[in-house]
Amino acid sequence: MTVTEQLGTLNRILAHGDITTLFQPIVSLSERRVLGYEALSRGPSNSALHSPINLLAAARHAGRLDALEVSFRQNACRRFREGALPGKLFLNASPDSLLDHDHRAGRTLALLQTYGIPASQVVIELTEQSPTEDFEVLHAALHHYRAMGFLIALDDLGAGYSSLRLWSELRPDYVKIDRYFIDGIHQDRLKREFVESILRIARASKAEVIAEGIELPEELAVLTEMGVDLVQGYLLGRPQERPLLDAEEVLPSAIAAAAESQENASPLAPLLIEQQAIGAERQIAELLEIFRLQPSLGSLAVLDDAQRPVGIVHRHLISDALLKPFATELLARKPVSRLMSTDYLSVEISQSLQQVSRLLTSRARQRVDEDFIITLDGRYQGLGRVMDLLKLITEMKIQQARHANPLTLLPGNVPIQQSLSRLLQQHCEAAICYVDVDNFKPFNDLYGYAKGDEVLLCLAQCLNDAIDPVSEFIGHIGGDDFMLVLRCDDWHARLERLFAHFEQRVRQFYRADHLAEGCFVAEDRAGQPERYPLLSLSIGVVLLDGEQPHGLDAGSLAALASDAKRAAKKQAGYSLHRLAPQAVRAAGAAAMVS
Repeated sequence: MTVTEQLGTLNRILAHGDITTLFQPIVSLSERRVLGYEALSRGPSNSALHSPINLLAAARHAGRLDALEVSFRQNACRRFREGALPGKLFLNASPDSLLDHDHRAGRTLALLQTYGIPASQVVIELTEQSPTEDFEVLHAALHHYRAMGFLIALDDLGAGYSSLRLWSELRPDYVKIDRYFIDGIHQDRLKREFVESILRIARASKAEVIAEGIELPEELAVLTEMGVDLVQGYLLGRPQERPLLDAEEVLPSAIAAAAESQENASPLAPLLIEQQAIGAERQIAELLEIFRLQPSLGSLAVLDDAQRPVGIVHRHLISDALLKPFATELLARKPVSRLMSTDYLSVEISQSLQQVSRLLTSRARQRVDEDFIITLDGRYQGLGRVMDLLKLITEMKIQQARHANPLTLLPGNVPIQQSLSRLLQQHCEAAICYVDVDNFKPFNDLYGYAKGDEVLLCLAQCLNDAIDPVSEFIGHIGGDDFMLVLRCDDWHARLERLFAHFEQRVRQFYRADHLAEGCFVAEDRAGQPERYPLLSLSIGVVLLDGEQPHGLDAGSLAALASDAKRAAKKQAGYSLHRLAPQAVRAAGAAAMVS
């Protein structure tokens, strides 16, 4: 296409508003909802200017970038309102257009007023495509947007010429990490360090980080471990004219896939040191020679003929033994079993860090500078250092804290998905219980968020009292939604006791007149007063009988529990709805067929 043809095509696009707008969701993992949508504009599908890169380049070359971006915004606002999309609208803007002499302030606000979109719902996303020199003018332009109520985002952080300076100068509300640093982050230590540094700066500047370009479950797993909450990419939803409205349409399967990618990796594998061992009947002289040739060797495993550990020899214990008079001459030809210790820590490489932590803390004597033995199916694989194990356990606890709900400090959605994945993989018998508070929103609106938080903390305590912390699980999905995993035959009786316990404990939060009347009056969604019963619980229960329900993963299992909860909520007051194992298997079979 010649320059003249390109200009003619651009003029026709601007004259007829021949723009297609696609919306890609930005999802909050902690709240399991769509935060908003980035509006992505395209030219006509049968045109050489269909690509936004080509279209923007042509407009920049023709000096009509500002006019093109106005057309982008008009189409995006109209389609956003027509689609009744929830959350925030992210609109792209280039510094060039903001600094263009044709740029007129107030046009975006006028567009929003035309389509009934409040400015507080819109994020101006600054996309750096070329060097930006005039920071003062740019700062003034974006300050003008802020003064009108808009939020500001900085796109492609790390990809532009001066994005870090832009961040420092403009103090955006959101920063979006360039997809280059997300692509393959699970395999690249330097990319992880870059994202860690971005997260630290974001916490200091009170900006929220959005990771875009996520396509693989492994990438999502690493980012959630690092504490990234806002995510965007093909894994969560492709750009579409009619995008998904409910994050639950995609989150369970995405989180489950991320959790599965973590589950498939052995937690102890990073600790394994492939160190030679020695047979129990070999002579002590050989043992001493091995230690002499390897000054840094702290321990040596002792094995039987089947390569199974029977003991361990620590360097410091050898030194003690050989200090005795004539010890070397007397012991040199004796078997290694004479010097080995049978009091040692041995773990399977497939064991969880929690299991190994319990084994470690249950030992009466365990020096942190000693080694332990790692096995696979009982056969020796190598050694691990207790100090490294303690560091890994500490990191695990930090990660758990990252995934915890900030109010109740209970495990959040990532640990919930991991727990459900383990149930399916291990063929466990269990009752998965989705717990929801009835009439919580009107209660929250009437009594205030502080009182609502007190109710949630009260419920969290009641749930904690209802489970065995060693073998069972409690998680906080978000808001007034919780998940229990009970492993017993008397789950029904225990949930009935939970009902009674919560009903008694929650009485302290009502006003006396509401308690006496057994109801309270609050505004409904239309702003009209409505009478609501006192708070109660609805619980959906999915039963697993130990048989693997083919076709189901952790996400679909959670979805079944959510469906059962919705069925329970159709009943008045405290209610249960149970989905039996046969129904679970039928759902799995249906999923496989579809």
